[in-house]
Amino acid sequence: MSVVLWHIELSHYNEKARWALDYKQVPHERRVPMPGLHGLRALVLTRGAQRRLPVLELDGRRIGDSTAIIAALEAYRPEPPLYPADPAERSRALELEDWFDENLAPPLRLFVWHHTLPDTDAVGAALFTRPSPGRLRLLRTVAPVAKRMVRMDFHINDETAAEARKEVVAGMDRLESEIQPSGYLAGDSFSVADLTAAALYTPLLAPPERPYAPPTMPAPLLELREELMARPGADWIFEMYARHRGTSAEIGAAPAAPARAAA
Repeated sequence: MSVVLWHIELSHYNEKARWALDYKQVPHERRVPMPGLHGLRALVLTRGAQRRLPVLELDGRRIGDSTAIIAALEAYRPEPPLYPADPAERSRALELEDWFDENLAPPLRLFVWHHTLPDTDAVGAALFTRPSPGRLRLLRTVAPVAKRMVRMDFHINDETAAEARKEVVAGMDRLESEIQPSGYLAGDSFSVADLTAAALYTPLLAPPERPYAPPTMPAPLLELREELMARPGADWIFEMYARHRGTSAEIGAAPAAPARAAA
């Protein structure tokens, strides 16, 4: 039975799941539902348990949530490990995974959406690496309603976006404070903590090894990106990608030139 990842290309939670699959070299298919309908697809796949992607089909199971996906992959293919063997280091890695999932990813998503939603073409370019004319036409048709739904779903407005920006910067403070003498966040080797912290910043920082990087960014995103790129934490994120992102395990993936965000 094939392994299938249902994902959204730009999403940082989805990049977290993709990286785990690629790091463990688990051959898999990738499927992208029509944005706007992806919540319905997630609900159908998980029988109502999960309304967001990613969802992984593995050994007859359908697993939602990037953290649960990585846990399932650890059992499915233990090597190379993402969970440290030492109990204390493993506890630290899982705590940091949870912290970045809950305290960095949501505000970064909110900030990116706030400044991307006004431009429907920019939304399409971000969501579809290889857009079909039909999908783009449908996106433009549903955009007015979809934009309002996204803003309501994630409570996006000027005030929450300003607060989200502060939280993204605070996330970088936490990241830099947690880097150990080894250069990793937990123990002496790459773990789920490093993968999570690095992956969740990528819609903004877009390291060259990150697939599906946005081709353009609105000015407020570029401004924040420039601010973060001047920090040691950004250097660390780029180093994690250069060392550990590896090659795609997607079945039938075509080699591609590294993607870079437009400045």
